[in-house]
Amino acid sequence: MFNQYKGLRREMYVLFFGRIVTNMGALIWPMLTLILRNKLGLSASDVATVMLVMTAVQIPITLLGGKLADRFNKRNIIIFCDLVTVVCYLICGFIEVSFMFVILFFIAGLFASIEWPCYDALVADLSSSSDREKAYSLNYLGANIGLVLAPTIGGFLFENYLNLAFIFNAISTLSSTILIFLLIKDISKTKDDIVTSSYEEDASSKSVFHILKERKTMLLYLLYVAVSGLVYSQFNFLLPLNMEQLYGAKGAIYFGLITSVNAVVVIVGTPLLTSLFPKIRDVSKIIIGEILIVTGLAMYIFIQGLIPFYFVSIIIFTLGEIASTLGKQPYMTRRIPSSHRGRIGSISYIGASLFQAIMQKGVGFLADHYTMQIVWTIISFMGLICIGVAICLKLVDKKAYPLFYQEEK
Repeated sequence: MFNQYKGLRREMYVLFFGRIVTNMGALIWPMLTLILRNKLGLSASDVATVMLVMTAVQIPITLLGGKLADRFNKRNIIIFCDLVTVVCYLICGFIEVSFMFVILFFIAGLFASIEWPCYDALVADLSSSSDREKAYSLNYLGANIGLVLAPTIGGFLFENYLNLAFIFNAISTLSSTILIFLLIKDISKTKDDIVTSSYEEDASSKSVFHILKERKTMLLYLLYVAVSGLVYSQFNFLLPLNMEQLYGAKGAIYFGLITSVNAVVVIVGTPLLTSLFPKIRDVSKIIIGEILIVTGLAMYIFIQGLIPFYFVSIIIFTLGEIASTLGKQPYMTRRIPSSHRGRIGSISYIGASLFQAIMQKGVGFLADHYTMQIVWTIISFMGLICIGVAICLKLVDKKAYPLFYQEEK
């Protein structure tokens, strides 16, 4: 299974190891909801409000990140943003948990928002269209190898040693930054000679809005990303609230274990699914992934308090996450000019984040006033809508991008 990753550019393997090292210290991001709820005593609705405000501030920052990614050296932007996050995490490691603590945490998140479009665009730049699934698969695999133990350790540190988790995160992020600084020198775009690469030809003279007007199918894709982002985000929003409601502070331990199982399944399942389904179109992977994600989350309508079934649910959910990930980024980057990857990637992220934050306020309200079974039922209905949008995307894709289908004949 791992032989399939041979032949990629050296820089892809550096990014792979960088992801591993960074996420080894990612002890606290999955715990944000629990920090606001358990440490600061906010209601579920107030937690959603805080996240909405954070998202509103992130919108111009993420747009800036996309613009910078398309115009400047992506490697240098990543290094600078990493250094800022390291400083914020270190300060958090030595102060009391308070709203100032959350503000510093948020500042680190803002610079991560600038970095994300650069990272995703860099992966696309360093891979050819035919290797795109493998490149994103390897990047995703590295992120989750680092996450295997981090959430579980974070869960155990959460109650009494939360500051120590921030110090670990700072050290791991700094290690990754040093790795990228020393080993990534060449970030020139990979040349591609296959027919479908014409969709990725440079269009620097055109605005991002002109590109979206030309390729209206991408608007449907952006709608899908927004709805799917809301459904997927319940893993880090509604699920920890559910665990906290059932088990109090110990819910952090159960949520950490569930998150670690998620990472283990990704490590085993990503290379497996990448090798088993190389000829399945990216848009079909998206549909398969959403069906599995919705199925995994819908199980919480029936399994409240049944701990073994939490792990069955997360396995199904994670297989869907893998399939969806292997479909989404390759789908988008193959259908837009290489000159616009950063900006359209940031628009995709902003649309999803804004929709998620606004709707999350409603989810938080429901969690405060209704049973978890009712809330999970509503989320499952949203998931069905998402699956419907993905199916519509598949139906219009063949007409919009015929070269992909001619190549497969």
